Amino acid sequence: MKIRFKFSKHGPVKFIGHLDIMRYFQKAMRRAEVDIKYSEGFSPHQIMSFAAPLGVGLTSNGEYMDIEVNSMSDTKTMLEQLNAVMVEGIKVTECHILSDQAKNAMSLVAAADYTLAFREGKEPDNLAEFFNGLKTFLDQPQILITKKTKKGEKEVDIKPWIYDLSVEDETIFIKVSAGSSDNLKPELLMEAYYNWLGKIMPEFAFEIQREEVYGDVGDEEKRVLLPLGLIGEACE
Repeated sequence: MKIRFKFSKHGPVKFIGHLDIMRYFQKAMRRAEVDIKYSEGFSPHQIMSFAAPLGVGLTSNGEYMDIEVNSMSDTKTMLEQLNAVMVEGIKVTECHILSDQAKNAMSLVAAADYTLAFREGKEPDNLAEFFNGLKTFLDQPQILITKKTKKGEKEVDIKPWIYDLSVEDETIFIKVSAGSSDNLKPELLMEAYYNWLGKIMPEFAFEIQREEVYGDVGDEEKRVLLPLGLIGEACE
C-alpha cells in the first residue's frame, strides 16, 4: 500500500539539510513501529521518497513524503504514532492512500507556493515603493537572468515560471514553477527584482516559507495545479 504524508518544518530544524531529514524519517519510522516496506537485495532500504528538497534555512507548511507499507491500522493511529516520535518543529499533518499505479511525489512536482517577509533590519527604505514596483517588474515581456547550471551559466527567461505574485500585509506571496527542469527558487526571483531596480539584494534579506507543493493534473493545452495531498484518497 502506498501512503503519502504531508508534514511541516519549523524552528531550528529549518537548518537541517535534506539528506539528514531523510535519515531522520527513516529512524522515526522504526521508532513509531510503522510496518514500512523494504527493498529487496543485499542492501535493503525503506521505500521512501520526498517531493522536493527544501533549502536550508527555509520553513514549510507543505512538505510531502511517500512510503510503502506492508500493513497499517487506521490513519489516526499512524499519525499519532509518528507525531509521538517527532522532534520539535516537525509535525505530520495529513495522510493519503494512493493507488498502486500512482506516481511518486517527486515525479509529480510542478509548482510551489512561498511566502516571503523581510527580516528585521533588511527592509528597503521605502517599502511601499518596493512593493509597488513588483507589478511593473512582472509586466515586462521577458525577465532574463543568468542561471548557473552543471555545464556553466546560461541566460534564461523566468517570466513563464512565475504563476502568481501578490503582496499583503508586507508579505510577498508567490506561486512559481518547481519542476525538475523549470525550477525557480524564490531567492532567485527576488534577486532578479533587485537587479532590475539597480540594487544589490541584502544577504539573508527574507524569511522564506514554503506553503504548498503542487502536481500538474492537466494536459498539454492547460495546466491544472493540484496540491499533492489531494492526489490520492484522504484518510480519516
